[in-house]
Amino acid sequence: MTQNKEKFETRKLPMMPIRDVVIFPYMMTPFIVGRESSVRALEEALATDRKIFLATQHDASVDEPKPHEIYQVGTVANIVQNLKLPDGNIKVLVEGIERGKVLQLQNNEGYFEATVRTVKYSTEATPVLETAMQRVHGLFDQYVKLCQSLNLEPVVITGMQDPAKLSDTIAQNLQLSIEEKQELLEIFEPVERLNRIADVLDIEIEKLNMDRTIQTRVKRQMERAQKEYYLNEKIKAIQKELGRGEKSEFDELKKKIDSAGMPKEVQEKAIQELKKLEAMPPMSAESTVSRNYLDWLLAVPWKKKSKEIRNIDHAEKILNSDHYGLEKIKDRILEFLAVRQLVKNPKGSILCFVGPPGVGKTSLGMSIAKATGRKFVRLSLGGVRDEAEVRGHRRTYIGALPGQIIQMMKKAGTKNPVFMLDEVDKMASDFRGDPAAALLEVLDPEQNWMFQDHYLDVEYDLSQVFFVATANVLHSIPPALQDRMEVLRLHGYTELEKIEIAKQFLVRKQREATGLTEQQVQFTEDAIREIIRSYTREAGVRNLEREIGNICRKVARKVVKEGEAYKASLNAEKVAEFLGVAKFRDSMAHEKSEVGLVTGLAWTEVGGSILSTEVAIVDGKGKLTITGQLGEVMQESAQAAMSYVRSRAGRLGMPKDFYRNIDIHIHVPEGAIPKDGPSAGITMATAIASAMSKIPVRRDIAMTGEITLRGKVLPIGGLKEKLLAALRAGITEAIIPKENEKDLPEVPENIRGQMKIHLVENMDQVLKFALERPLPEVSEETVQPIPTVPPEISRERYL
Repeated sequence: MTQNKEKFETRKLPMMPIRDVVIFPYMMTPFIVGRESSVRALEEALATDRKIFLATQHDASVDEPKPHEIYQVGTVANIVQNLKLPDGNIKVLVEGIERGKVLQLQNNEGYFEATVRTVKYSTEATPVLETAMQRVHGLFDQYVKLCQSLNLEPVVITGMQDPAKLSDTIAQNLQLSIEEKQELLEIFEPVERLNRIADVLDIEIEKLNMDRTIQTRVKRQMERAQKEYYLNEKIKAIQKELGRGEKSEFDELKKKIDSAGMPKEVQEKAIQELKKLEAMPPMSAESTVSRNYLDWLLAVPWKKKSKEIRNIDHAEKILNSDHYGLEKIKDRILEFLAVRQLVKNPKGSILCFVGPPGVGKTSLGMSIAKATGRKFVRLSLGGVRDEAEVRGHRRTYIGALPGQIIQMMKKAGTKNPVFMLDEVDKMASDFRGDPAAALLEVLDPEQNWMFQDHYLDVEYDLSQVFFVATANVLHSIPPALQDRMEVLRLHGYTELEKIEIAKQFLVRKQREATGLTEQQVQFTEDAIREIIRSYTREAGVRNLEREIGNICRKVARKVVKEGEAYKASLNAEKVAEFLGVAKFRDSMAHEKSEVGLVTGLAWTEVGGSILSTEVAIVDGKGKLTITGQLGEVMQESAQAAMSYVRSRAGRLGMPKDFYRNIDIHIHVPEGAIPKDGPSAGITMATAIASAMSKIPVRRDIAMTGEITLRGKVLPIGGLKEKLLAALRAGITEAIIPKENEKDLPEVPENIRGQMKIHLVENMDQVLKFALERPLPEVSEETVQPIPTVPPEISRERYL
């Protein structure tokens, strides 16, 4: 450690308050003395040993500071020179000798006399002290290089070995405030002062580096601006010499406006904006805004159109080559083309494809564009919650742009593209507006010929655009928006359709994507069926394509490893070798017919499935328990089914008050999966009736339908998907509402041929087909009430 030896000394000296400067020991400092009290103190010092105590006052504006307005720590200095000036002031050159602290201050005949205690340190050299001095030397070298206004050279302090003199010399020359310098003066211990100087130098170097970075950046920007100005002026001069004049750019814009094919009102606004632009200084911010606005007006297609292909045979060929099935959609597109041939200027069509993921909604839009010879643009609306995304921002905002509708029209480059609004059901709304409401004008044929974007602020004709919207569900689309679109539903593909799609499209696509030839990998129909049943669970074919690609990649790896002679022919048994354990299993029909166990049919977003419903009867007090994570609508269906059974108790051979001594528990298995909807009404009513009558329900029959309190069977949705699920589960008979007979043509003919379908209007018909044997013919008068059951006797004997 550094060892310091202290030596204290106290003496009286004349004191002079000084302004705007801090005097450090070892330093020569000139200043002018003018105050009467300071002159007297100076004369007293000159009359004795030429020693004077100098202390800085707190406020430089005070002419006659009081003792408490002067810092207590100052410097004992030696007066080297003094010169009386003509105006009465005295110019003095002093040399700091040592620090001192005021112990007592008194006024002596018009000047301050201070009792000062000084401290002298003798420091012994140690490694710690040498390290600190080397650090200070290095930091001061950096500081001198960065600080342009410093007069002191690093050479001056290079040979200094005294830490006190080194720290004071640097402190005197640092560009610090009076308060910061006074803080350094008040540190008596040399090594402590040296470390503090090092910290201050660190901070000052960081400030100077930051200043230099900012100055460099500003200089670079100024140079760039000057360069641009110089080049612009030079270009103008060259153009003037060539005879083009300064207005050639504006003349070019005027020609573009005239040839853009704008409506009269839009052209007038563009000319007006051009005149404003000519009058503005080229470097002004408003000039940039005007120029951007004109560029957007010129970039949007006003008259350019794609030459439309109206050949129906050509369009049908393209649609069939791109998509398998989807006959209703293809018919609608061909009808549209037929109308285009007969009508010169028909209104634009607005279609909405609704269906589960992966059934080909987006690719259908691309096929429409290909079949009609139009440009195709796609706007994804998923997660959009700002109305400005559709209509744009007003030009008053910095960085304003047109909405996505206008931007996509610019991208298309023609005024009659196929415009796909993807995921229109995924829009949201918040404090920034409702984008669905902004789309009302876009998708209304009666209004979209005068669509007005906030940025362009002129009418734009969208009536010749073929709009195609896509959605997974309809309930999240506002009714007003639904009303403006022609909704076409795309149902999930049947197993046969998936097999054909895989054979015709997916296998070839994935084979080409992985660089395989037709001989190196082949899929049998059984292999594709196994992939569909055991490795995918979807309404579309996206995951099916993914699994086929997975197999192709594994085959490609083996081809690379074993040579191009390797060939793979996949059948149902070999699929597991490539894809591993099956991911899914089909819910199959029950192994035997049981009492209170019924197979229902359900619709999901990925297709249909079967849904078992169980009913158990236990001793109790008439409580109905419903489990299986059922939604409100499904719970209400269960209550309606229970009320129906109670109303027909006599028909089931039960007394009217049968429910008072029993509890009925309805459970729909797979309790972790939420379920809802009214279509399980007849399923639950049949299960309760079977449990009450002790007659088993047939295992080979499934059902779906909504029930009323009077036993009427109401229609349901998703019939195609439900029947497909029943057939997949090995069920060959189905009970459906009579009113759903109109939906049967949508079910593929091969499915209808394999299933026996019962159309019913009431629950009596349902029970007739579903139960293994008819209900007993019992009149309500002959049914006796259930007697009171002794506790020791099982109630089952009475039921």
